[in-house]
Amino acid sequence: MKIHKAVRCAQPSKSVHCNVRFGSRLCENLIDAMIPLLNRGGLMKGFVQGADRQQTTLLPECLDDWVDESNPVRAVDVFVDALELGDLGFDGVDPAATGRPAYHPSPMLKLYIYGYLNRVQSSRRLEREAGRNLEVMWLTGRLVPDHKTIADFRKDNGPAIRKVCAQFVELCRKMGLLAKASVAVDGSKFKAVNSRDNNFTQGKIKRRQKQIEESVARYMSQLDTADRQTAAGEEPSETVLLTKTRLKEKLAKLEEEVKRLAAIEKALLASHDKQISLTDPDCRSMATSGRGSGMVAYNVQSAVDTTNHLIVAHEVTNIGTDRSQLATMAQAAKAALHSDNLDVVADRGYFKGEEILACEQAGVAVTLPKPQTSGAKSAGRFGKPDFVYLAKDDVYRCPAGEKLAHHFTADEDGQKMRIYLTKACRTCPFKDQCTTSNERRIKRWEYEHVVEAAQTRLDQNPQAMRVRRETVEHPFATLKMRMGATHFLMKTLPKVATEMALHVLAYNLTRVMNILGIKPFLAAIRT
Repeated sequence: MKIHKAVRCAQPSKSVHCNVRFGSRLCENLIDAMIPLLNRGGLMKGFVQGADRQQTTLLPECLDDWVDESNPVRAVDVFVDALELGDLGFDGVDPAATGRPAYHPSPMLKLYIYGYLNRVQSSRRLEREAGRNLEVMWLTGRLVPDHKTIADFRKDNGPAIRKVCAQFVELCRKMGLLAKASVAVDGSKFKAVNSRDNNFTQGKIKRRQKQIEESVARYMSQLDTADRQTAAGEEPSETVLLTKTRLKEKLAKLEEEVKRLAAIEKALLASHDKQISLTDPDCRSMATSGRGSGMVAYNVQSAVDTTNHLIVAHEVTNIGTDRSQLATMAQAAKAALHSDNLDVVADRGYFKGEEILACEQAGVAVTLPKPQTSGAKSAGRFGKPDFVYLAKDDVYRCPAGEKLAHHFTADEDGQKMRIYLTKACRTCPFKDQCTTSNERRIKRWEYEHVVEAAQTRLDQNPQAMRVRRETVEHPFATLKMRMGATHFLMKTLPKVATEMALHVLAYNLTRVMNILGIKPFLAAIRT
């Protein structure tokens, strides 16, 4: 029996003919099964062909075959397995004697590190990845914890997660990536889970109360206008009634808003910094570099290695300025590097005499510029930098060549200030360019030499500020890009600090893998 069957392809003008000389029903079934394959081959000709979704395999494929030897998940796996999770303080390292078995912290930590490496920070999204992502399946052994379990792990193990971040910095130090004791320090504002409308200061409340008063006056005037549209003895029209009803509803809402603002103001006055946030109570409104701009945020401080740009130390604060953070960050970086001495470069926002002195006493050499805040200089007169201190004679030399000698010492804001002056100002030809009083006085802090040493280091190394900018600002931009537009997902300072530790760990891990490569990094962890 000769069977002739035409198989039509996706292109109507073409067909594939098959002549088969078998008298079996099996032949027709075989041809029918080949039709979709031939049609797809005609449609996708010239492209790489994918596997059929209905295709089965003789033996199940090994999950390990899907994860290449240079895959970053292998680094995550080896790093977490090398940690002593019990010593770091993770809950659930030892199984409970009774009850339902819990998840060991090792796969949960691996899941979070993988998520932050790949910009998946949400617990619900991590739950979905655990059920569909082959890399996550390989990493966790096909465990699929629910989103509540995932979220609780991060919430309940904050201090331990922060120690893991510090442990990775210690690993980098042992691998020789932090050989140079030199860091750049800076701070940046990261958005909190709190809108500007839900953050209040006394100024905001006063402005809002004034707006309400103006709105009440406007609505009352509109009510009077509506009353005048109805003549005496006439019934008001439907339009007038609707207008009056709408205005009364608005006035009632404003009355409720006045009561709400009064309660908020009472709580605000009881707070230590006279500021309150309703959604995240720990975040604060902070000024940014743009004029008139600001955000409700946290101030994240970081100390970044100047050689490999690894984040050596970091801290999350809700203080809007950097002036009191220099010594804390410098000492944290010094401890992380296990160094007796440390070079730190920072911008002028960190300039504060007490902080520079604390760094000097801790063996930290600080390089930073002094901000120009002299009122005399801004008015076109001689500023303090125009007066030269002569340490040998303990006097200042003024621009006219006169000597200002020490006359007395005074306490200002807890600091001992030595006052220098001269009587020659009254007859000086430069008096109008120097002072508006009878004599010019120069104040000198008792530890002024420490501040002058920082300025001397900057003068000897004018490229320090460029090194600082190229070192510490790039990690902040990378972190914010990974975090997305909303930045933090968690609320309150301890939880935000945990979230930041995971971001810093992911950044450092990515940086080391880019520097060393995956396989050398794995070898370094195992040794």
